Amino acid sequence: MRDPSHEEQIVRWANFVKNNPHKWKAKVKDFMDAQIIMSNNFYKRLLKTPNGKQKLILLRNK
Repeated sequence: MRDPSHEEQIVRWANFVKNNPHKWKAKVKDFMDAQIIMSNNFYKRLLKTPNGKQKLILLRNK
């Protein structure tokens, strides 16, 4: 079981997102953009491997 402070943090973040629909996006934009770039780079590398296209199809269908 997680520490009660973890749940409190989730509630605080959910309230912040709900009450500040434009502000929260700026806080996570760089992180989300980096995640998308990293996943796209991974997919490109995967396509270069043997059976990479089939592996990518399997990954995206899960």
